[in-house]
Amino acid sequence: MTDPAGHASVGNEANRGPSAAGGDTGVTEAVQKTVRKRDSAGTRARILNVATREFANRGYEGARTDDIADRARINKRMIYHYFSSKELLYLAVLEAAYERARSAEQKLDLDRLEPVEALTRFTEFTFDSFVRDRTFINLLATENRQRAKVLKKSARVNMMNSPVIDAIARIITRGHAEGTIRAGLDARQLWVTIIGICYFFFSNVYTLSVIFDADMESPDSIAERRAHVVEFVLRGVKA
Repeated sequence: MTDPAGHASVGNEANRGPSAAGGDTGVTEAVQKTVRKRDSAGTRARILNVATREFANRGYEGARTDDIADRARINKRMIYHYFSSKELLYLAVLEAAYERARSAEQKLDLDRLEPVEALTRFTEFTFDSFVRDRTFINLLATENRQRAKVLKKSARVNMMNSPVIDAIARIITRGHAEGTIRAGLDARQLWVTIIGICYFFFSNVYTLSVIFDADMESPDSIAERRAHVVEFVLRGVKA
């Protein structure tokens, strides 16, 4: 209703209070929920990032939730709020590490390359990934010492490995059809071989440096090893 001057009456405005103000309230609540969700995601990501460094540097037993909380600038209770336990936090770290590795591999778009070029690119990428960051190597070393007792509880890791192995299988099939890749190759075995010869060098680089009395981490040593690994793989797969 309006008064004779055309203004809304106070009584009517009061009666319309919930619906009139409801729009602003709804927008405010939505904004607040978005902010809380963003803050929650940020906190969880920060915990995960710090935990990754701690587990990689100190191993599962050596990493302490108190230190993770301090470095993540949170109350220790927040770790258990987001991850329930130290073990589940560690499992989340492992799964995230696998997911990063597999996601990066998929971006190579190997199906668009010629078979030999695709295997070359995958081998170089795998080697270079260990040059850039040893975090994954350290996490794998810890979990292998524990006989993968935590990783066994993951429902995701098996699915993460399938795409790249399937991609290698397609490379082998295409290469065999055009006569550039030899017959009899198994995609999973080839994947393990490529990962293995790249992994071993970096997981043992310090002891190798002592044994050979040489700096195996020098740019020249790394370049020499990279070239050898790529040549070795190609000689093993070419028709």
